[in-house]
Formats: sequence, C-alpha cells, structure tokens
Amino acid sequence: MNDASAAKPLSGIAHVREQFHNLHEFVAVARARLDRNVWDYLIGGAETETTVRRNRLALDSLAFRPRVLRDVNGTDTSTTFLGRKIAMPVALAPIGSIERFDPAACLAVADAAGTFGCPMFQSSVANPAIEETGKVVPNGLKIFQLYVRGDQAWVEAIFDRAVKAGFGALCLTVDTHHYSRRERDISKRYHAASARDPDASRHQKALDWAQVDKCKKKYKLPIVIKGIATAEDAKLAVEHGVDVIYVSNHGGRQLDHGLGTIDMLPEIVAASKGKASIIVDGSFCRGTDVVKAIALGADLVCIGRLYAFGMAAAGRDGIFRVLELLQDELTRDMGLLGVNKLSELNPSYLRAAPPVRVPHVLSAFPYIDGPDDRY
Repeated sequence: MNDASAAKPLSGIAHVREQFHNLHEFVAVARARLDRNVWDYLIGGAETETTVRRNRLALDSLAFRPRVLRDVNGTDTSTTFLGRKIAMPVALAPIGSIERFDPAACLAVADAAGTFGCPMFQSSVANPAIEETGKVVPNGLKIFQLYVRGDQAWVEAIFDRAVKAGFGALCLTVDTHHYSRRERDISKRYHAASARDPDASRHQKALDWAQVDKCKKKYKLPIVIKGIATAEDAKLAVEHGVDVIYVSNHGGRQLDHGLGTIDMLPEIVAASKGKASIIVDGSFCRGTDVVKAIALGADLVCIGRLYAFGMAAAGRDGIFRVLELLQDELTRDMGLLGVNKLSELNPSYLRAAPPVRVPHVLSAFPYIDGPDDRY
C-alpha cells in the first residue's frame, strides 16, 4: 500500500466499521445527535415507565448454564423464518415515524436488513410509501405492520397494496386501543406526530377476532398478530389460524406495569403448541438477549430501539453495522454456551438469577454515561 492510498479516508460502511466497535458506541452518538424531544420519544415509555424497566429486568434476571468440552468450530447463527433462510434470528421491528432518525426512513431499514439477510417490518405510520420500500432488495423478507384507522375495506385496501408491493407477511397490531400517556412528551408539551386522531382510533378499539378471521380468509400471506401478552390470547390466536404470534408490550410504550416480555414468553410458547411461529421484542439489545429468547422457544427476536440508535448515528450503514456487531456477539455467545446451532438451545441453558444493576432502557450499555437528565 502506498502513502496515497494509506491516507485516503474511509467511506461508507468501512468508515462506520472503523468508527463503531461496540453497540454502546451507537447509543452515545445517537444521543448527541438527536433533538431532546426525539431522543425522549425513542427511549421513553408510558406513564411511570415501569414496563420499560421490567423488559430489561426480566432479561437481566436470567443467567446462563454453559456446557463445555464440545467442538464448537461449526457455530452457525442462521435459521429459517416463514420458509426463508435468514442470517440470524433477528428482525428489525416496526417503528412509527422512523424518519425522525434518518430521512431515508424505511428505505434505509429495508436496504440494511435485506442486504444483511434479516427480515424487516414497516409500520403503517412510517415513510415512505410501501410501494417504494418494496423495491429495495426485492428478495428480502419484508413484513407490513398495520395500525387500524378505518373499516375492513380500508384495512384490505392497504393490505392489498402491501401484497402487490412484495411484502412477505401482514401484521395487525392489537395492543393500541388507546394511545398511551407518554409523560416524557406531555411534560414538555411535545405532541408526537404518531399521537393519533381520537376519531380514527375508534377503529383500533373495535378490532376483534372476527376481523382477524376476515384477513386470514382473504390473504394467502402469513398473518402476524403483534401485541400478544398472555397464554389465553396465544391459544385464541392458534384457534383462529394465526401464523405468527408476536409477543410484545410495545416496548413499554402502551400499558404501564406490564410484565417483561421474556417473562411472558414461556407461557405463550406452551399455549401455541408449535402451531404458530413466535416473535418476541422488548428491550432486546445484546447477543445474550437473543440467545435467552431462542432458548425459551422464540423463533425470532425483533430489535427496535437498538437499530434506531444505529440509524440515528450513521443511517443505513449504522443499521448494518448494528447487525454485524449483534451477530458477532451471538456467535461468541453460542460458542461459549457449547452449541453450534440455535436448535440446540433450550431452557436447560438458563436459570433465574438476581440482576446486578438497576434496570433501565440503557442498562444493557454500561460503558456510556447515564442514566442522567437525558435518560
């Protein structure tokens, strides 16, 4: 290498790889770049934010039981989901108003996820139009997530567009009958764009299993129900032919004082009896978090805030680098647990243990400042 080439500045993903060596570094840069209102929108939750903290507490209250003297030269993070091979059991969750973190919005998400080999969700309250997102990495698995703002004809008109745009599954969100009280925002008199029109919300309040049945009957694509939090509703989902149960408490942003999602997971896995695929989200930030969910029966883990940090810090390449680092963590964690394949993981690799730090939305990243007045 001559002096001229050595001095040439790095660009694109190479520059991002050089800049970010750990996941926590994205958090620090995102926090510095984002407006206070947007930062609070990203990390905040409902009311006392108890559910936000419990999501992290539940993950931190599980410890590993590693096995040793096993050849782990063949560690493989790949899996299949909805009949597609993916690079690891991680998807990018739907985020409303994602354009706040980067103007490329879901185009950046679809490009990063599709290129890496992971599924992505597009929220119905995110830019751009689904027809535009569908053109990005066309063979990537994209799932369209809908907040219901109209009658059944309205729902079907939008789902028809998603099908035509090449999305691989359709998702109904069912835990947003009311827009929650986001007191971080209220205290600053900040009105998030996603705070919905009360008149439009009546359709979400009316959403019921009969509407799920209508969607299931009309569409050949897999139907995902996002917001399942109990065994009772998981059992009903299976009875109504739902293909994917998405275990979620909306990142602690809807009902306060809920359980952490990984605490919900075992009863929902048991109730589904293998008749539906299982997704879980809720404060999943590290490879160890993903391993815990897979060991307890999840098929896929969705990350939300984590990739938003990467996006706010470095756009599309930031998201891609988050996925690279997360996969690196996952590979090392699997090897250190003594497994080569995700299918080898089961509850015997876990046991309850006391957490070692106070849980909060950033407690998975101990090497940054916080919590502080911006946390």
